[in-house]
Formats: sequence, C-alpha cells, structure tokens
Amino acid sequence: MAKPSGNRDRRVVVDEMRRKQQAADRRRTLLIVGASALVAILIVGAAVVAAVRSNEDSDKPLADLGAAASAAGCQDLVTKSAEGSRQHVQPGSPVTYEDSPPAFGPHYPTPQPMTRKFYTSDDRPAVATLVHNLEHGFTLLWYDETIAGDDGQLDAVRAITEQYPATSGLDDKFMAVPWTKDDGDPFPDGAHVALTHWSNGGTNGNPDEQTGVWQYCDSVSGDVVKQFVHDFPFTDAPEGKLPG
Repeated sequence: MAKPSGNRDRRVVVDEMRRKQQAADRRRTLLIVGASALVAILIVGAAVVAAVRSNEDSDKPLADLGAAASAAGCQDLVTKSAEGSRQHVQPGSPVTYEDSPPAFGPHYPTPQPMTRKFYTSDDRPAVATLVHNLEHGFTLLWYDETIAGDDGQLDAVRAITEQYPATSGLDDKFMAVPWTKDDGDPFPDGAHVALTHWSNGGTNGNPDEQTGVWQYCDSVSGDVVKQFVHDFPFTDAPEGKLPG
C-alpha cells in the first residue's frame, strides 16, 4: 500500500524549513564574525595611530610640543613663602595642602624614584610623596581630568616627559602627574595644567627665603615647560643637590 502523500508533503516542508534555518544561522554567524573582525581592526588601528603620533611627538623639539607659549593661556607666575622643609610625616597619614596642587609643605619621608616620568591616576604616587620630590628640586607638571580626557594633549604631556629621560643622578628632575577631584580643589581660573617648583629663594637653603612657584595654563605647552625649568632648575631647591 502506498504511503499517504500528506506525510511526504510534511517532510518536504520540514526539510525546507530546516534548510532555511541553517542558511539564516550561517548568515548570522558570518555577520557576527565580520563585525568582530571590524572591531578588532579598528582597535588595532587606533593603537597604531596613537603609537605613530606618540613617536612623531617624541622626535619634536621640546618647544614644539603642545601649544606655543603664546597660545597656552598661561597666567602670571604665582609665588608664596614656603614652609615644610625637612618636615616629614608618617607614610600613609593624611596631609592637607592649601594649594591646588601644592608646591611645598610637609611630606612623606621618601621621594618617588626617578625611574618613571609619566603617571596616570591609576598609578600616581601619593601627593605627599611628590611634595618630597619638589623639595629635591623636581619640576612637576600636574594635569587635570580635562587634559587626561584629551588624547592629543595627553600625548603632548607624555612626549614632554620623554625630553627628560635620565632616571638617576641629578639631571632631568621632571615628572608629569595627574591632579584629580579627589586630591583637592580645581586649578584656579579654569586652568588645566600646573607647573610647580619649590625654590630655595636663591639662598643656601635658608628656610625663611624659600618660596613655592606655580605656573597655571589652559593647555599643555613644551615651550612653557622649557622656560619654567630654565628659570627654576633643580639646583634651586632646598635639597636640589640630593638624588631624588
């Protein structure tokens, strides 16, 4: 007896539905793989562009990095009588500074080694550690969260630190470090960059003559950094002739 044709029809329909589903699954898989590959290409491409841009910046003279001095929106130098020289506090204890960022004051007993010159908010030493670096003659470039969120300006900051490559001795006492809302008040008058130095006031370490020095700017400028470091070298500090 012949099988009912209805069963064959149902099998044909089921097989056709299965083939269509398999084809749809293959298309979906290809789309997912293609999209993933595109994302990977974009990520790698962005990394390559950033690396190339960083390398290009590192080859530029210091004065050509970031904005020109005339376009950096820098304010007049600020100076204040300094205190806190050789005033060490227990590591980890809270230290409050009046200024954002500080250029002097009590500090932790051990400065940050010179092995690195550029830090982010993920790995920056404590502010009270960095103040000890200032006592040892460092210039610190502090950048706020606006600069941290601007790839171009942050690349300029990183390239500037590469102009001070020495990691030991007395030369190239320079670091770039972030200043966040958790550290204290924003920089004054809407500035986003601050250069700080702890000066001995041109004396032989007389505490009464020491001053803190600030240069606030809207934008990153290697030109401004070059002039600031020239005007306030590492030797002009309470302990500038000591390794740090």
